[in-house]
Amino acid sequence: MDFIEAPSPNFDTRSAPPDMLVLHYTGMETGEAALARLRDPTPPRVSAHYVVEEDGRVFRLVPEERVAWHAGVSFWKGQKGLNANSIGIEIVNPGHEFGYRLFPDAQIAAVIALVGDIRERWTIPDSRILGHSDVAPGRRMDPGELFPWRKLADAGHGLWVDPPPSPGEPLHEGEEGVGVFALQAGLTRLGYDCAPSGKFDAETTTTVATFQRHWRPDLVDGIADGETRARLVALLRAAA
Repeated sequence: MDFIEAPSPNFDTRSAPPDMLVLHYTGMETGEAALARLRDPTPPRVSAHYVVEEDGRVFRLVPEERVAWHAGVSFWKGQKGLNANSIGIEIVNPGHEFGYRLFPDAQIAAVIALVGDIRERWTIPDSRILGHSDVAPGRRMDPGELFPWRKLADAGHGLWVDPPPSPGEPLHEGEEGVGVFALQAGLTRLGYDCAPSGKFDAETTTTVATFQRHWRPDLVDGIADGETRARLVALLRAAA
């Protein structure tokens, strides 16, 4: 795969091979501004391994054998500080702050090709191809509900499920009981930091909305309706 070399000085050494991919949107007004920020040596220093422009150009900033600084405070399946074991891909998009918009076909085709290229070199399970929001709920929303996770999964990268409709009363903030406990346990088993308490608190609402942003993007409301819970169960089976 062809890359445009744009080295960033912001990286560390790795102590183990990467086993996770984290997808981001740049959340800046232009791709040029994002590239400049990710290569800026002044604090607070950030970087990513790759930047994918809207026209499909792919910039390589940090070698995959090095640790880029893209995930920040992060958590998945009991692990914290996920920079150490992940590869970060920044996808140029203004994001929710500057005019969130659809990702162009050329850009998504490049992302799919890049993910496939990376997976030829490293063992990265489908269940560990995630969004920045997944590993940092409440702090980040990217790549957001417009990112075509289904298309990525159809190309063989990541998880996607379409379970049959499931009835049941929705669970929402303020509720308590065994149903809430089971929901939290399922979210925790999938990977989120959502320790079961049986109380549907604000943190649970944030986690449910984050789950929806990736796996039920048509309605991101933080309410665990039957469809949301059915998708969670189906994903747990797919990830097993």
